[in-house]
Amino acid sequence: MTTVRMDKWLWAARFFKTRSLAARSCELGRIQSNGQPAKAARDVRIGDMLRVTNDGGDFLVEVLLLSDVRGPAPVAQTLYRETEASRELRLKVAAERKAMKQFEELPAGRPSKRDRRKIISFRGRA
Repeated sequence: MTTVRMDKWLWAARFFKTRSLAARSCELGRIQSNGQPAKAARDVRIGDMLRVTNDGGDFLVEVLLLSDVRGPAPVAQTLYRETEASRELRLKVAAERKAMKQFEELPAGRPSKRDRRKIISFRGRA
């Protein structure tokens, strides 16, 4: 096997839970292969540099192995190597996101009738 479809490889490497989510991400331009936007049917080759943007963060990875079957997570992690800069940036963003939760003020309880009216008017209902 010398090439694999982009959506199959992303699914097999466990960047996305389903192949259709991987294909949708390609359509939305969240996947780049060697600096170019990648379609779902584009072929992935060993040595390609991929930029993958998903819920887990922004990954910059080099393709090491090809697979079109989804296996266990330890096997999936051998399919690629994440760059150090990408790993550091993801960890930094995650730490910032975690720190922001500490400063977020949550309401004391249920909204009052007045608060609910404000919420409803803000959402544009009624």
